[in-house]
Amino acid sequence: MIEGIVFDMDGVLIDSHPVHRVAWSKFLATLGKSVSDEGLSFILAGRRREEILRHFLGDLPESKIVEYGHQKDSFFEENFRDVKLIPGVRKFLESLESAGLKSAIATSASSARTLGTLRRLGLGGKFATIVTGDDVHIGKPDPAAYTLVSRRMNVSPEKLLVFEDAPCGVQAAKSAGMRCIGVSTNGRAETLLQCGAEMIIPDFLGLSIEMVSSLSGR
Repeated sequence: MIEGIVFDMDGVLIDSHPVHRVAWSKFLATLGKSVSDEGLSFILAGRRREEILRHFLGDLPESKIVEYGHQKDSFFEENFRDVKLIPGVRKFLESLESAGLKSAIATSASSARTLGTLRRLGLGGKFATIVTGDDVHIGKPDPAAYTLVSRRMNVSPEKLLVFEDAPCGVQAAKSAGMRCIGVSTNGRAETLLQCGAEMIIPDFLGLSIEMVSSLSGR
């Protein structure tokens, strides 16, 4: 029986990928680096910020990771008004609360951006547990974030259901022993299924905990 729901943030709770693309493109341009749209797809895979920075810029000291991270965030803030909730998210979260189910977030985003985003979009206080990229030393597809969220929620992995939009996120959830539903807001439904997602939803419109429990076989 499902006792808790865990959400990734970007691409699952919020439609932020277009804003991230623009922010990373502008930031990298300040360093004289031009990246194609295809190359920018790397940022949508649920990786931690330092992994993205080192992918594009090579080995960097921790001081540069912090500095460049702040610079990238400033470009993200320029267009934050374009960040929206995934359709149906708010109502679905309310249904979880009414059903007495625990809800949590396991994201690769930094703690500051995660908490700030939730607050600004009216989701502050909706999640009993939040694990961010600052809480683990290795990112998805390693299961560390999901193992940690399970421990903090005090719910065993097999009783948790995850919503993920990135292949490496699905792999991380499955490696942690959790069920996983793919949120295909980016046209990667088939890839998510191949990585282990048990079903795919386009958004949360009309979704109820009863439907999720039934469709996920619980």
